[in-house]
Amino acid sequence: MLPEPIRNAIDVASNAVWGPWTMALLLGTGVFLTIRLRFVQVMRFREGLRAMVPAQASGAGTLSPFQAFMTALGASIGTGNIAGVATAIVSGGPGALFWIWVYGFFATAIKFCEAVLGIQYRKVNGDRLSAGPMHYLKDGLGSPKLAWLYAAIAGVAALTTTPFTQPNSIAVVWQSQFNIPPLYSGLGLAVLTWLVVIGGVKSIGRAAEKLAPLKVGLYLVGGLIVILTHAAQLPSVFALILREAFSMEAAGGGALGVGMMTAMRYGIARGIYANEAGYGTAAVAYGTAQTDAPVKQGLQAVMEVFIVSCVTSTISALVILASGAWTSGLTSTAVVAQAFNTAIPTVGGWVVAFCAFLFGYTTLIGWAYYGEQFLEYAFGLRITKPYRWIYCGLVVFGAIGKVETIWAWGDLMNGLQVFPNIVGLIGLSGVAASVLRQPKAQGSQGSTAAPMA
Repeated sequence: MLPEPIRNAIDVASNAVWGPWTMALLLGTGVFLTIRLRFVQVMRFREGLRAMVPAQASGAGTLSPFQAFMTALGASIGTGNIAGVATAIVSGGPGALFWIWVYGFFATAIKFCEAVLGIQYRKVNGDRLSAGPMHYLKDGLGSPKLAWLYAAIAGVAALTTTPFTQPNSIAVVWQSQFNIPPLYSGLGLAVLTWLVVIGGVKSIGRAAEKLAPLKVGLYLVGGLIVILTHAAQLPSVFALILREAFSMEAAGGGALGVGMMTAMRYGIARGIYANEAGYGTAAVAYGTAQTDAPVKQGLQAVMEVFIVSCVTSTISALVILASGAWTSGLTSTAVVAQAFNTAIPTVGGWVVAFCAFLFGYTTLIGWAYYGEQFLEYAFGLRITKPYRWIYCGLVVFGAIGKVETIWAWGDLMNGLQVFPNIVGLIGLSGVAASVLRQPKAQGSQGSTAAPMA
């Protein structure tokens, strides 16, 4: 357990990183890219739906296009969609959901750009492939120092956030539903994570391909049952969401605009934690695809954000609000489990517990690869094996940590990696726009998988 002064310092730093200027930067970047890419998330939405169908590999890469999509989807649909949304509603009020939607719409353009640039600037050397924002920062933007800075920050973020936030959320709900001590949950998760992570990216891709569709389908069915059970509350819930999104007072009164800023802060911070647009991780996941079609992978990234922000996150928020569980005093996955139990007694909590495990586990294994790529770029291949062992070991400590501190640290570290990535996205937006404008027949041609130095 961290001393109180350290916990307070983490909270202060997290709130500073996620101040109004950061939210303006993210939303502004999303708006800019949406316009620069001619509303790709709207104009090419149908094509994006078709892009989710498994396709034959055609080009350099490590994973099939579908495996790359499932790895990205599996990594982004983590407990942030359950626990993160829950903490956003509990801490930021119902209006936070509105800002999750707002950022989600514009975030689709951000993630499209990340996926396309990830393929355009990836490095291939035989069986080895390296992809991520560090490559487009170095080779596209011509800034090796910024590339190294991003890789170092993102690598530390992957190592010190995901092994904490995901196991913590799983442990919370498993303790609330089955009275399993967090330490035991952490040990079990650490072993399961090690079994996949130690096998590398191909092992991760195979696991994600099987688990990602299962977890989305199960959570969708369970959530819809809860929402339909409380359907009479939905009109008032939506009115509450819109009213609180623009409230001029904090809950219980307060300074003018504080309520709205709190809703925005938690909505956007948890929104980006849920869909990961802006982190640059999409460039790693989609950059592994065996394809010469960057536009198709970019459209998959659009659909990934849509699923995360408009489906799974919305389900989490609506079940909490419609059931009234958000005022129970609980937080994280425990409040979602209580909401499910109002419609499906006992079994509902079990569904959330199982979904939390699937959500958290697939995110754990996906982010393990992200961090590996970042730290290999910054410090060389010698770090790979120690990193994998340390990553899995930290899972145990994440399970027994304090919920609020865990999420504040996650916000802080992930927020820091946004800034260099955004510089690259804005600077290279013309490259993504140029690829998008290519004829659809060749449409997606143009991958420049360069040999590794």
